[in-house]
Amino acid sequence: MRVRWLGRVKYRDALALQHALFEHSADDYLLMLEHHHVFTHGASADLQKNLKCDPASVDAELVRVNRGGDITYHGPGQLVVYPIRTLPGKHGDASPADITAYVCSVEQLVIDTLGELQITAGRKSGYPGVWIDADTPRARKICAIGVRVARGSTARRTMHGFALNIDTDLRYMRDHIVPCGIGEYPVTSLREEGCNVTMREVADIVARLASQRWGGADHDRHDVAWDYEPDVAGLHITQRKPEWLRPHVQHGAEVLATKKTLRDLHLVTVCEEAGCPNLSECWSDGTATFMVLGERCTRACGFCLVDTRKPEQPDADEPLRVAEAVARMGLSHAVLTMVARDDLADGGFAHVARCVRAIRGRNPTATVETLVSDAKGDEASLQLLFAEQPDVFNHNVETVARLQRIVRPSAGYARSLSVLARAKRAGLVTKSGFMLGLGETEQEVRSLLIDLAAVGVQIVTIGQYLRPSAEHLPVVRWASPDEFARYAAFGASLGIAHVQSSPLTRSSFHAREAADAASAGVSAAGATTSAAEVKVLVRR
Repeated sequence: MRVRWLGRVKYRDALALQHALFEHSADDYLLMLEHHHVFTHGASADLQKNLKCDPASVDAELVRVNRGGDITYHGPGQLVVYPIRTLPGKHGDASPADITAYVCSVEQLVIDTLGELQITAGRKSGYPGVWIDADTPRARKICAIGVRVARGSTARRTMHGFALNIDTDLRYMRDHIVPCGIGEYPVTSLREEGCNVTMREVADIVARLASQRWGGADHDRHDVAWDYEPDVAGLHITQRKPEWLRPHVQHGAEVLATKKTLRDLHLVTVCEEAGCPNLSECWSDGTATFMVLGERCTRACGFCLVDTRKPEQPDADEPLRVAEAVARMGLSHAVLTMVARDDLADGGFAHVARCVRAIRGRNPTATVETLVSDAKGDEASLQLLFAEQPDVFNHNVETVARLQRIVRPSAGYARSLSVLARAKRAGLVTKSGFMLGLGETEQEVRSLLIDLAAVGVQIVTIGQYLRPSAEHLPVVRWASPDEFARYAAFGASLGIAHVQSSPLTRSSFHAREAADAASAGVSAAGATTSAAEVKVLVRR
C-alpha cells in the first residue's frame, strides 16, 4: 500500500489525484490530508434544505462529487483519508464487489483508531459514519464516511473515504449546513471529547492500522514535511564539482547565430535566465527553450535563479516573435516555458496558449512542448492551454514530497500531481522532472517515480541540482552517474515511456526523442553519463 500524507490540499486538486490513481494505477493508495474549507455533496443531496449559507460568504467552496450521501464539510483540523483500493469480487473475480463489507471495513478502521486514543466509538443503526455514545440519546457523530466503488481500467476500485474531526471548527457543520442531512444529532471532534492529540499522531495510527488491515502491514510511506526542515549546510558553493558535472563549453558560429536571432526578436530563453550549464552545447546546435511572459517570476523558489522583482504586463506581440524564431531556426520541435505569473487572473495561461497557436500558424509541421506552472490548480486557467492540445504538457514536481515546502514554498506536491493528472485526462502526453542533491533519500526518489507513473506521466527528466548562488539552497551531495542510471531503469520498470536521467539533464534534454517515445508508447530509459552524451533541447 502506498501511504501519502499530502498536507493541506484544495479539494479539486485531491479529487483530480483520486481520479488519476483510480484510472492509471493498479496499486492501492492511502491518501491522507487536510482540506481548505469546502462543502461537498452527492447527486441526491437536498441543498435547498441542508445548505444554510452562501459558501463564498464563509470562505468555502461548494463541489458536487460522484459519491453517495448528502452535503458534508471538510476543512482544517479534520483528517481526510481517501483509500484508492482494488476490491475482490463478492463471489469471485467476476462478481461485483461487496460494498457493504468495504464500508464496514472503513468504519472499523476509524473505530479502531479512536480506540487507540481511548475513545469508545461505534456504529449507529440507520445512520452512516462513526459515532460516540451511538446507542444513547447523547449520540454524536465524529466521522463522516462516503465512498464510491466502480470499475476502473483494470478492476473494481474505490474512491473517496472518511473525514475524522480532530480539532475542526465545528461551526461550519453546526451553523452552515445540516451535515449528511442529519439534523437530529450533533457533530463532535476529538478536541471536544477531551482528547488533545495532533493531526500527525492520528494520521500515524490510521496509516499503521490501514496497512495492517488492507496492505499486510507492508506500506510505502511518503510524506510532505509536517514542519519546515532545519537548514542544511550542504556543500560549499566554491567546492570543486566532480568531472561528470563539467559541461563542454564552446562559443562557435551557431551560438552567436542563435543569440542574434533571439536578440533581434527580443526574446528570452530559460537557458540564460536559469543559468543552464548546457547553454553553449545546445545553442551550438541552434536550439533554445523560449521563456515567455517576461523574465520576472512571482514565486521565489529556493533553487531558481530567475528574477523575482515585480513583473511587467505580458507583451501582446511575443507569441508572433516566438513563432518567427521557430521559423528562422528551422525547429521541428519547439519548447516553451514560462515564469510563474500569479499576478495574472489566469496565471498567464492564455498567453502561453496564444504562443502555441502562433507557432503552429507559422510552422504547421512543428510540434510544441509546454513547460508551465501549476496555475495554482485553477481549472479554468489550465483548460485554456488544454484546449490547444500541446504535443507535450510538462510540469515539474522538482523534488520529493518531504522537501516541497523548502524547495518551492508557493507550490505543492499534491497540486503538481493533480495538474499532471488533469492534463492526462485531457488527452495530453504528460511530462515532469525533478532534481537530485537537495537532501532526498533513495526511497523517496523511488516513491516519487511511483507516484508519477501512477498518475500516468509518460516522460520524466532527472538531473543534478546546481546551486546558482550563495543565496540559494545548498547542494547536499553530488549524485553519481550510476545513481542516475539506476533511477532511469527503475522508472522504465514502472512503465514510464522515457526517463532521461543524468547529472546535467534539464527539463528539455532529448525533448524530441522523449516525445516520440511517449507517443509510440515505447519504454526507454534515457540514462546518460556525461554532458557530451546529452543531445539537444530542441531538434531541427
